[in-house]
Amino acid sequence: MSLDVSKINNKNPGFRFSWLFPRITVMDRYIATQLIPPFLFGVGAFSSVGVSIGSGLFLMRKLAEANLPWVIAAKVFILQLPLYIAYALPISVLLGALLTYGRLSSDSEIIALRSCGVSIYRLVMPAFIVSLIVTGITFIFNEAVVPAAQYEARLTLDRALNEDRKDFQDTNIIVPEFREVKQENGEKVSVLSRLFYAEQFDGEKMKKLTILDRSQAGLNQIVTSESARWNQNENTWDFFQGTIYLVAPDGSYRNIMRFDRQQLQLPRTPLDLASKNRDYAEMNIVQAQEQLELIRFSGDEKKIRKLMIRIQQKYAIPFACVAFGIVGAALGTRPQRTSKATGFGICVLVILAYYLLMVVGDGLGLSNVLSPWMSAWLPTLTGLGIGVLLLVRAR
Repeated sequence: MSLDVSKINNKNPGFRFSWLFPRITVMDRYIATQLIPPFLFGVGAFSSVGVSIGSGLFLMRKLAEANLPWVIAAKVFILQLPLYIAYALPISVLLGALLTYGRLSSDSEIIALRSCGVSIYRLVMPAFIVSLIVTGITFIFNEAVVPAAQYEARLTLDRALNEDRKDFQDTNIIVPEFREVKQENGEKVSVLSRLFYAEQFDGEKMKKLTILDRSQAGLNQIVTSESARWNQNENTWDFFQGTIYLVAPDGSYRNIMRFDRQQLQLPRTPLDLASKNRDYAEMNIVQAQEQLELIRFSGDEKKIRKLMIRIQQKYAIPFACVAFGIVGAALGTRPQRTSKATGFGICVLVILAYYLLMVVGDGLGLSNVLSPWMSAWLPTLTGLGIGVLLLVRAR
């Protein structure tokens, strides 16, 4: 199919407006319809390769080594497919724009359109609009489908490989709490109010606990206990087989009390923190923000910054579709023919560069050189900058 450029000229109403607010023209519909086939081809190809390498080989090994049932393996394989489709969407935008504009350029249709007064910016507008639509699809897919599918895949595989494993379990649960204290000079400083430590959480009970409580002025206490369970009815902790040490302000023991069962009014934050053990890929933005509020109590700055970066990446990665769409269109408008093999090669190189920037951004963000926002958006903003630069040079 070729575009009849005789129908596109400066008198066309679609070109009387700025390229920023164009009307939909024959050219727009034509380029958009040309973008769809290679885009869908890329989604199928990249997601198939990704899920086969990333999940298929692992499941085949479990089938052979752990006698994993075929039905479970097939279910896990299907549940992990949405993750690789989400990965494939931005890459497919790049491939679709690259092949479509490359074909238009090799068939001299780009030259014909430019001779009619169509600017290079106006030419890439269909790719930009399509990439925005795919950005929205990617964001919704990453929020509504991928986390739930990944979480269900992990639970299904865990139950099949080890039926006695609890859904929630953790070790070395440390939850510090702080309060602000006003100094004599009027400055406010944060001091430790309470420190909660549990050696293990099996999904039902905390085990081997030690609590240092400095929340009451003039009264410090240390609580040790073999186990503890959250009492849902009374919103308290039930401690079992333990000892309470009351410490005087001068550091001497004021009293020692042993107990078989004791209720203490403590926050349920340790339980929430131990139960929220989903991986980053298994949480949407709302769940990740809830997890962030919980781990703020831990005071682990590195873990907090890492989760803040992951939350920002959930916004930034879908917009990679826009960056890849502009880069692909700009590269495709060059006067040379781009085959599917060449397009795949360029896509692989661009993706490798993108994920290399992600690694660099993670490192700079975790080391506090960049803010979490900047470290997460670094690859996408770099891609957008390169795309705009390529368009300016093409113009």
